[in-house]
Amino acid sequence: MKSSSFRFLWIGQAMANLGDVFYIVGLISIMYAASQSAFYLALLPFINTFGRFISGYLSPLLFEKYPLKTLLSRSQIIKTLFLLGLATFTTIQPQGSIVIILFFIFTIAFLDGWAAPASRAMLPRLVNKQEIVKANSFFSLVSQVVQLGGWALGGVMVAWIGGQNVIWLTFTLFILSSVFMMLMQDSTEFSQSIEKSTRVVLKEGWSTIWNTPIFQKIHVVIFIESIANVVWIAAIIYVFVSEVLQKSEAWWGYINTTFFIGLILGGLYCARYPSFIERNLKKVMILTSVSVSIATLWFGFNRIASLALVLSVVFGIVEQIKSITMETYLQTEATSDDLPKIYGAQGALTALTFGLSSLLLGGIADVFGVQYAFLLAGTLLAIAAVYLIFSKQLFPETYTNN
Repeated sequence: MKSSSFRFLWIGQAMANLGDVFYIVGLISIMYAASQSAFYLALLPFINTFGRFISGYLSPLLFEKYPLKTLLSRSQIIKTLFLLGLATFTTIQPQGSIVIILFFIFTIAFLDGWAAPASRAMLPRLVNKQEIVKANSFFSLVSQVVQLGGWALGGVMVAWIGGQNVIWLTFTLFILSSVFMMLMQDSTEFSQSIEKSTRVVLKEGWSTIWNTPIFQKIHVVIFIESIANVVWIAAIIYVFVSEVLQKSEAWWGYINTTFFIGLILGGLYCARYPSFIERNLKKVMILTSVSVSIATLWFGFNRIASLALVLSVVFGIVEQIKSITMETYLQTEATSDDLPKIYGAQGALTALTFGLSSLLLGGIADVFGVQYAFLLAGTLLAIAAVYLIFSKQLFPETYTNN
């Protein structure tokens, strides 16, 4: 992974991701001071998810017309300009219109909605085929470290320099990210295909997934797991800590932290043993799929706080290994032209699924109790694992000999 372009990609993406966390933390402080309303704060993730869904759905139109590097660099540059507008607005009118702030959030999320699949599709182009597992592991590891440290550091920065200044700090990070994105070099030749109708282009990613058995099956698993993994969002874990473990809010933070530690450990394992993952792709994917189901069910029906921390770490480890394995499999099997469109469709699917499943599992937790939400999640994960085990067409011959 000595490619300078790969370094530019992960450094630029890390700065962009850290900036995304920082500006949201800064906005939480500003919006709460302006509105004193938890409802407006709840709109932040909703608007963010909705913007990414719309963008993910429309992204094939851009992938058809522009090279991935162009999309990544331009997306980050335009995000930087909108963040400049947001920083200026919140500085001039710190008690300004919530609607205008939400508009900026939606726009920045919309721009991210095509940047995310573009960066994931770019990765296998910048490293040797033998290094894809290691590159995915490293990329995921950096992302998780940013997520783990970003929220804590962002909170400290808000307390130290204030929400507006944190947004200005994000502006600086976005500028640096834009520079790194522009420095990347993609040797894959881009050629515009023949003119197609908008309807045909929008359907291409979905059609590729639906009409290719291996992609169809892996996305069935991704869809099921997208529903189930909602139980690990902060809101449901908060209820679990209060009602089941009967512990203080501090334990909510402990569980979130141990979960991210598990993700980091899983990423480190894949980075340390990439050849083992490649040789045993099928076995690793099935084993980790079964493991996440067991860990989720056990966690949901456990009442011992210390054991909950252990299970949270275990879930994070196996979930990360499974995600990296699936990511590598998809990148290996898809063509360079199909991959961005597949990721665009996948991003729209998971964003929509996440939003609807949050309401579903949140409602189940309210009506029947939070443990039933974990029961449903664990059952769905078990179904996904069984589906994976019996999907013989999912793995080509080169993988089934292990």
